[in-house]
Amino acid sequence: MTQPSTSPTAAGLRLDQLSTDNSFAALPPDFYTRLQPRPPSAPRLLHVNTEAAALIGLDPAELGTQRFLDVVSGHAPLPGGDTLAAVYSGHQFGVWAGQLGDGRAHLLGEVRGPQGNWELQLKGAGMTPYSRMGDGRAVLRSSVREYLASEAMQGLGIPTTRALAITVSDDPVVRETIETASVVTRMAPSFVRFGSFEHWSSRRQPEQLRILADYVIDRFYPACREAPGEHGPLLALLEAVTHRTALLMAGWQSVGFCHGVMNTDNMSILGLTLDYGPYGFMDGFALNHICNHTDTQGRYAWDHQPSVALWNLYRLASSLHTLVPDADALRGVLDGYEAIFTSAFHDRIAAKLGLAQWQPDDAALLDDLLRLMDTHHADFTLSFRRLSDAVRGEPQGFADLFIDRAAAQAWYARLAARHAQEAREPAERAAAMDRVNPLYVLRNHLAEQAIRAAARGDASEIDRLFTLLRAPFEARPGFEAYAGLPPDWAAGIEVSCSS
Repeated sequence: MTQPSTSPTAAGLRLDQLSTDNSFAALPPDFYTRLQPRPPSAPRLLHVNTEAAALIGLDPAELGTQRFLDVVSGHAPLPGGDTLAAVYSGHQFGVWAGQLGDGRAHLLGEVRGPQGNWELQLKGAGMTPYSRMGDGRAVLRSSVREYLASEAMQGLGIPTTRALAITVSDDPVVRETIETASVVTRMAPSFVRFGSFEHWSSRRQPEQLRILADYVIDRFYPACREAPGEHGPLLALLEAVTHRTALLMAGWQSVGFCHGVMNTDNMSILGLTLDYGPYGFMDGFALNHICNHTDTQGRYAWDHQPSVALWNLYRLASSLHTLVPDADALRGVLDGYEAIFTSAFHDRIAAKLGLAQWQPDDAALLDDLLRLMDTHHADFTLSFRRLSDAVRGEPQGFADLFIDRAAAQAWYARLAARHAQEAREPAERAAAMDRVNPLYVLRNHLAEQAIRAAARGDASEIDRLFTLLRAPFEARPGFEAYAGLPPDWAAGIEVSCSS
């Protein structure tokens, strides 16, 4: 296990000194079920995230205590917390699934941190009334993947939930094979989802829907309260969520991230990347890349994600229609999604290509690059990262990623001509490109290496990945293997909804 630092410069609070709020638990009782976890036996602390601990003001010395292990494993409640499992509904793979809910998650409580409030949630701490056919457990494999992914997204500057700790147990859990039980402690300002709104709309309970909407507005979008008109605050809420969701999609697309299960119950009302399951950062690029082998129809392929997000927003708007009779007004809000996404995505791509500002003609340049990458399955991350080397006068690394090197060189000549339209020194341009094109992303084989080490009780690979993923744009000598093409065996890694 990695021992947390006990540096006196980072001193903070003990668990029993944390200030709690528990605002979600103050909602009416039909929004959740109060219950205690039924955690795995004899837990061990595998790893703790000191940066996430600082968000809630915990002293690093507290992280090595038995009381901390008891809380993050589910064997003791959060002091001052109010443990519960939330109910929600949703569409899964485009089909109405009815009532869902926290089937293997327990919300421990809400902590007032130095810079905001954070809900702490255990994933894998036992069955709840919403488990349906599930066992309420999480496995080491999925816990490590979520733990690493949330830190990777944070390093990339893409909105995300965080993760505080992982505990492991020798208790067996049945998935495709027998696996090891684990609990991951997740953190977010809120875990309310699109499906939380769908739940009350589908049940024709407008009073509860109104309570939820008021809670979300007053707690997270207070500026919406100033919108004029009877339904102004609700329309403003939809507009704010639409804006955040569009920006989130632009972030995902710009780094080659695939979520894998973009069901409405996995869509955050705060525009966060939520519920890491069968996700993946692309290696060889494919426009229609599917990261989840359970997704046999390709509904959540990489190139579908922006449109799926809009579809999910329509489901949210449909829920709000229960309170807002003016369907045209709701549609009018959603009509702004495409422009927000496109502008944000183009801004990100312009920076990745070394352009000061996106121009309409740049669309053809981007389309041709993506087609070229798709045809040759060129590595997504390295294709963009090596462009800065080309700007420095070393174009061979970029061309080497393509089977047809001449085609790659011809495309780069077009980019160089576009660069020539802007007055900028090559060194300055290349440095700016390196600040937005990551060198290190959480490739599946890197996560797999960390999982295999963790299964032996070795968290050192998690430590190394944390170091790299927290500063993914900064080249580190000695870590070249983490920035290279994946090994051949990586092609055999499959992730599914059980991940």
